[in-house]
Amino acid sequence: MSDLSAREVKAAAADWFERRNFWNWTAENESEFAGWLNASLAHRAAYVRVEAAWKRAERLTVMKSSLHPQTARVPQSSRSRVWFFGAAAAVAATIVAAIGATSLWPTAEPETQTYATMVGGRETLALTDGTKIDLNTDTQLRTQITARERKVWLDKGEAYFQVKHDAAHPFIVIAGTHRITDLGTKFVIRRDAAQIEVSLVEGRAQVDAINSKTNAPSVEMMPGDVVVASANRIETLKRPVATLSQDLSWRQGLLVFKRTTLGEAANQFNRYNREKLIVDRSTAQLKIGGTFQSDNISDFAEVAREVLGVRIQRHGEQTEISHQ
Repeated sequence: MSDLSAREVKAAAADWFERRNFWNWTAENESEFAGWLNASLAHRAAYVRVEAAWKRAERLTVMKSSLHPQTARVPQSSRSRVWFFGAAAAVAATIVAAIGATSLWPTAEPETQTYATMVGGRETLALTDGTKIDLNTDTQLRTQITARERKVWLDKGEAYFQVKHDAAHPFIVIAGTHRITDLGTKFVIRRDAAQIEVSLVEGRAQVDAINSKTNAPSVEMMPGDVVVASANRIETLKRPVATLSQDLSWRQGLLVFKRTTLGEAANQFNRYNREKLIVDRSTAQLKIGGTFQSDNISDFAEVAREVLGVRIQRHGEQTEISHQ
């Protein structure tokens, strides 16, 4: 085996060990792991060495604790954390000494993953901690998930979060000038150039301004709360939870309107399509209702013509709605 291949196998073995012992582990993960383990004798040997290094570190940590007892009692939860970080440091040192300087354990600079959708696109992410994120149209999001930290940056667009709650490792989303912290939550964040909008569907969440100089208060959200925040202000609105759930129809490729103005309906369609709806001022305040495919501007325009008596004109990638 070449030196490069050997390093790759060692790195993979350490990654599998970390995931099995410190992350949420599923039957599907176990099947994948078994396949990797059985693919090569080198895989088995590398994994055994990593596992043995951890066990040696565990024994050394316990021995050290017995030789140097604490004079004060430490709460059980704190003792567990002290043991974990002590053991993690010991195993990292043991592995480095055994197989060289190759990075096999989480580093100070964890890997960042970037995800993006095109206009009209959608994507569902299943993170390694058990959290699920649905990305809406024209959205960019970055994740940094390790055994110790869970952090996401919403750079633009809209995303629906179903967070796997872990009180010891809060799930944090950075959106513009604000930080959203999970407190056991399902929530939606929409970000544009000027502001963010956070809608809480279930559980609790906390919204804070990152720049403390703004003197903006911390907001703890309850189901039905919608926080609208910009660089200089933060405002909390209240909406029925059923309405917030209805707003998630984009996850099925739908737009639902209930007495929605044509102007707002056009804005919604324009988020999902390269073809644009143009509504003149004389018709922008007319109201319409119904459920429409988000990528079907033609059907929406025809319904508007039939129901509201407006005129429809198509010019290239633009559909104009105006009075007859």
